[in-house]
This record gives sequence, C-alpha cells and structure tokens, in this order.
Amino acid sequence: MTPTLFGRWQTRLLLLATVGVLISLPFAIGLIGSGANSVYFWILGYIAVFGLGWDLLYNYLQKFRWDRDWPAVYQLLAGIWEFIFVFCGIKVFGFLPIPLPKEELSPTDFLLHYSVVWLAVFITSQSLMRIIFLRWRFRGGQWL
Repeated sequence: MTPTLFGRWQTRLLLLATVGVLISLPFAIGLIGSGANSVYFWILGYIAVFGLGWDLLYNYLQKFRWDRDWPAVYQLLAGIWEFIFVFCGIKVFGFLPIPLPKEELSPTDFLLHYSVVWLAVFITSQSLMRIIFLRWRFRGGQWL
C-alpha cells in the first residue's frame, strides 16, 4: 500500500526521533565531527519540521504517477533537495537559527551528519520497518 500523508508524517517523525537521535548522539558528544555541540539536534529538528512540509508536496506529486508509488530513486532526489534547503537555511542565508555562529559549523560535518542520518533512516524504512512491523505497510504507514 502506498503511504498516506498522515502515515508519511508518522513514519518520518518516528524514524527521526529514534534512528535520527541515535545517529546524532556521536556527533553531539564529539566522537564524530569537529567537536561536541548540540547543533546536530537542531539540524535534526529542522529536517523533521521542514520534512513535514515537503511531504505535502511529495504526496501531491505521487498522485500523478500511475501506481501512486514513490520509487527509491525519487527518495534519494528528495533527500538531496532537503539537504540543499536546510544547508542554505543554516549556512548560506542563515535564516534558520542554530546555537553557534553559522561560520563555525563545518560544511563537511554538516554533510557527514546529514548523509549518515538520511542513509540510516532510509535503510531502516526500507528494511527493518517492513520486517519488524508487518502491518505498517498495509495501514499506509500509519501508527495511530
């Protein structure tokens, strides 16, 4: 079954709140990256909030496909687009506040954090979610 909009939202928030937080912890405590900082949780929050808005667009675009499905290559393109948007909002234009000056956030650290979180969430949604939660797909991705 193709995920409903509400199912997409629930799945996105669940995966970012679990997998995203677990992946962000090593970055936040300084094991990965240039130093310990809570900025990675801010980035994760922006990804979650803006992702809810992007899901409206993705859900609309899906309706034009004959099977109303969203292939994995489109998910990759959506991930790249979301990266560009959040990166520009934080580093280039600075309209998204973070707890340190935008010049201090390394583009390499940002790219590494975003890429690892995105890849972990994608792999979890494509594999573990389907294995552990058998009925998840049949309810359009909805939990509640």
